Amino acid sequence: MTSPIFLSNDWTGVTRAEQKAGEWHISNALEEAAVQCLAVDPHHPGRVYAGTRTHGLLRSENGGADWEPAGLEGVPVKSLAVDPTRPGVLYAGAKPVSLYASYDDTGTWQELPAMRKARRWWWFSPAELPEMTPYVQAITVSPGNPDVILAGIELGAVLRSEDGGRSWSSHLRGALRDCHSLKFHATDPDWAYEGGGSGAGVAVSRDGGRTWKQPKAGIGKKYGWMVAADPVEPDTWYLSASDMPNLLRAEFVPPAHNDGDARAHIYRSSGGGPWEKLSGGLPDPLDYMPYALVTDPQQSGHLYAGLANGEVWHTADFGDRWERLPFKLGGIHRDMVIL
Repeated sequence: MTSPIFLSNDWTGVTRAEQKAGEWHISNALEEAAVQCLAVDPHHPGRVYAGTRTHGLLRSENGGADWEPAGLEGVPVKSLAVDPTRPGVLYAGAKPVSLYASYDDTGTWQELPAMRKARRWWWFSPAELPEMTPYVQAITVSPGNPDVILAGIELGAVLRSEDGGRSWSSHLRGALRDCHSLKFHATDPDWAYEGGGSGAGVAVSRDGGRTWKQPKAGIGKKYGWMVAADPVEPDTWYLSASDMPNLLRAEFVPPAHNDGDARAHIYRSSGGGPWEKLSGGLPDPLDYMPYALVTDPQQSGHLYAGLANGEVWHTADFGDRWERLPFKLGGIHRDMVIL
């Protein structure tokens, strides 16, 4: 069995971990590109995309070993989504709030102007100091209907399109306005999940993103970040979260972003039940935020967590027991993908 390749970004370049002859080899690339996001193409083994602040979109055909330009030069790409049902279709969310689409697998792009028109004057990003310009933080495409797309703005709204991004709804009631992550289930188009920094910190939809609820049982109100769902059981899903900042203590930066004192945990909800805090070998609390949660599309029960300090943890039994993998990926502050 081929060992997986791990890629992560920490707002600078890409760190790559690959096992050869029983040893893990770590390499770095794109260190001058200011990589903002990563996405694997499920239709092309080994293909992965990197959205950057300074070099547009980059593509690798060999699991991140080598990279080439793939369009959008001059566009700060903040989020990516590969259409799960149509090969060659890719969406890129950008700063300021805008959305681009490529349909032909050749690096040719067109802007979908309805996203700019959907922007509201009061949207802003507290993470983008000093200008606080909002951007498309997350995009996800329905596995059942490629015309259905969800887009999350940090800090602004969660929007839904039913015509491939040519028009958009207003903010979806019940979803989190401060969107950090947004995903459709890999195979069940009814399920969609969100993690964010407003409301309860987490939200879920059971009708394809039309309506949303914020399940608080067992977790209360948290500063949520990443969501992931089991590939076989859509009602088994996960959230990485930390405490909300305590303004009475002059705590203005969310603890999640305090490396070494993140006060974070990973939570699981199964069968519609309350949230459970996962331990089973994980540090309690996690001193470094688990910004990345990745499930294995081929193996139910498997989940990988990528921490801000570069550690990668793995469970094969839905989070009951964990082990730390024997390598580090630099700093994981946005995305981790596995090929």
